[in-house]
Amino acid sequence: MENMNWNYPTPIWFGLNRVKETQKACDDLKIINPLIVTDPGILKTDIVDKINYSLKQKASIYSEVQGNPTGQNVMNGVKQFNKNKHDGVIAVGGGSGMDAGKGIAFMSGQSRPLWDFEDIADYWTRANSLTIKPIIAIPTTAGTGSETGRAGVFTKEDTHEKKIIFHPKMLPSVVILDPNLTLPLPASLTAFTGMDVLAHCLEAYCSPFFHPLSQGIALEGVSIVHKYLFRAFNNSNDIEARGNMLAGSSMGSTAFQKGLGAIHSLSHPVGAIYNSHHGLTNAVFMPYVLMKNKTAIEDKIIAISRYINLPNFNFDGFMDWILELRTKLNIPHTLKELIIEDSRLEEMSLMALNDPSTASNPVKLDDKDFLQLYKDAFHGNL
Repeated sequence: MENMNWNYPTPIWFGLNRVKETQKACDDLKIINPLIVTDPGILKTDIVDKINYSLKQKASIYSEVQGNPTGQNVMNGVKQFNKNKHDGVIAVGGGSGMDAGKGIAFMSGQSRPLWDFEDIADYWTRANSLTIKPIIAIPTTAGTGSETGRAGVFTKEDTHEKKIIFHPKMLPSVVILDPNLTLPLPASLTAFTGMDVLAHCLEAYCSPFFHPLSQGIALEGVSIVHKYLFRAFNNSNDIEARGNMLAGSSMGSTAFQKGLGAIHSLSHPVGAIYNSHHGLTNAVFMPYVLMKNKTAIEDKIIAISRYINLPNFNFDGFMDWILELRTKLNIPHTLKELIIEDSRLEEMSLMALNDPSTASNPVKLDDKDFLQLYKDAFHGNL
C-alpha cells in the first residue's frame, strides 16, 4: 500500500444569497483592496454588481479571460493587480474565471515564470509562498469545481498545451456557493458543466489509487448528477437542482485528488488546440473511455449502478444511462461535431499520453491507444 497525502477543502459557505457575505469574507481574510477576476460573459449579467453591492467600496474588475485561459491572461491580470496594489482576489465565474483569479493571486509576487510551477514532482516548492495573496472563490457554474482545487489549468500559447499549475496556497481561503448565481446559466452550459461534474466524479471513482475518502465523495457526486442534472437543464429555475449540482461540482474537484483518467487526457489537447468547451469535450469522450477501461472498472460500475438504482445493475445498463443522458442534454456523440477535421489526431495522441491525468487511468495506455480513441470518438465507433 503506497504512502498517500490526503487533503480536504477549504471553508465553504453554502446557501441562497450568501453572496451578500462577500465583505465578511474579505474582513475575515484581511483583504482591503480586492480585485474581482471574471470572464466577459459574467459581465453581461448582474452577478458582479451583486458582489460589489455587498462590498464597502466598489472593487476593480479584471475580465481578460478566455474560455480556456492562457498564461498571458494570467500575467496581464498580474500587471493590473500589482499596479493597483490589490491585496486579494475575488475569483468569479466558471473554471476559466476562477482559475485565472487563482493564477493571478499566486503569481502576483513570484519572480519565476508561470510555467516553472507546473504540477510536476515538487516544482511547487520553487514558489515564494509568503507572497501568495488570499483568494475568495464564487462559482457561477456547477462544473469545474475549481473553487476547491489547489491548481489552475492554463494554455501555453507557444506549444498549444494545457498545463496544470499547482501550489497548495492556490486553494481559495473562502468559497461562497450561492445557487442563485447559477440561475442565469443557459441550458447548454448547464449541460456542459454538469457533464464535467460527472466526468470528475466518475474518473475519480474509477481511479486505481487508494483514497477511500475521495471514493465516497465521488460515489455520491455521481448520484447527485443522476438525480439533478437533467432537472437543472430542463428547468433553469429549479433551485433545489441548481443547489445540489453546485455542491456536486465542489465534490467532484475534491474527489479527483484521487486521480482522473483518459477522458481528461483526451480532452485537454482538444481544448488547447481547438478551444472547445472543456465539459462538453469530456462529455463526448466519456463513453469511449468507459468502453476502453471496461475490463478494469466493470465491478466498480456494477456497484455504482446499484447505488444510483439504475434499471439494470451492470456495465451495459450504466452505459445506457450515460448515452441516454447525453442525448437528453443535446450532447454530440462524435468528436467530428466539435472539431470538424482530423488532421491533428496523431499530434494530440502524444499530448494525451503525456497529460498528467493519464497516470491514474485504470488501464495503462500508450500513444496508439490514444490515437485509436481519438479515431473512434471522431467517427462514433463505440
